[in-house]
Amino acid sequence: MMEDIESATPALCRLQLGAELRRLRRDAGLKSGQVAKRLLWSPSKLTRLESGDNVVVEPDDTAALCALYGADPDTRSLLNTYATVTKTKQDRWDEPRDQPSVRPGLHAFIGIEASAASVRVYASEYVPGLLQTATYARETHRAAPMRFSSEEIEVRVAARTARQGLLLREEKPLESYFILNESLLRRRAMGREATREQLRHIAEVSTLHNVRVQVLPYSAGLHNSMACSFSLFRFTKVSASEPIVYLENMPSRALIGYASVVDEYERAFSDLLGLSLSPHDSLDMIRMTIEEL
Repeated sequence: MMEDIESATPALCRLQLGAELRRLRRDAGLKSGQVAKRLLWSPSKLTRLESGDNVVVEPDDTAALCALYGADPDTRSLLNTYATVTKTKQDRWDEPRDQPSVRPGLHAFIGIEASAASVRVYASEYVPGLLQTATYARETHRAAPMRFSSEEIEVRVAARTARQGLLLREEKPLESYFILNESLLRRRAMGREATREQLRHIAEVSTLHNVRVQVLPYSAGLHNSMACSFSLFRFTKVSASEPIVYLENMPSRALIGYASVVDEYERAFSDLLGLSLSPHDSLDMIRMTIEEL
């Protein structure tokens, strides 16, 4: 649990609160459906609370769950404090004008990203958001299965661009390690010049002291992460939050904090590092790809 709740971000409070509520429910021997039925809630409401997706958590909801689970007074007080932080503080990324454009399932991810000390990303199909140009971000939204209006796309692109400030902030910039599949360099996601612009941007960002970019070449062959991209987040000792893995596919997104699952992805990332080109050779490949376009 967090040692200094007063300095904690709402994102971490939501995450800790969700983990504790999930633990209490399981200790009480209850399933999600049983809890929702007893409290006359929709099943999705409990799911959002346990996964940290809600932007704000009502203390009354937390109190109702603690009463149902028979939580002790200290736990009730702690969870109430977590909920209060979500109502009285704002995440750094969370601009009111952007909230309608951010799907509920992404609130947890963006908040955790803003609170993390480091992130390790394996990207197999598209350039990670932290490395995207505005043009590339715009094209990814146009290609998405959801249909966004031009106005919605521009708001989302602005929000994604703002997130990149995490790499450049003066105080404790986000330590970032990216492994990019070679296919990202070769795929013509946009016109030739826009694609060159994206690759030049990756090359430029990779020179930051807190950023490392490595390319997983085709020559590496089959590997243990063929099925998905993933992000691994670590936090400061002050927050006392355990590492988290974020998984994303078309129908769903998930933040997972189970140690056994996180360990699997830690090993997977380590294996991918062993198969990837060095940062120097990766930069050479990126520059060579720009020339070949």
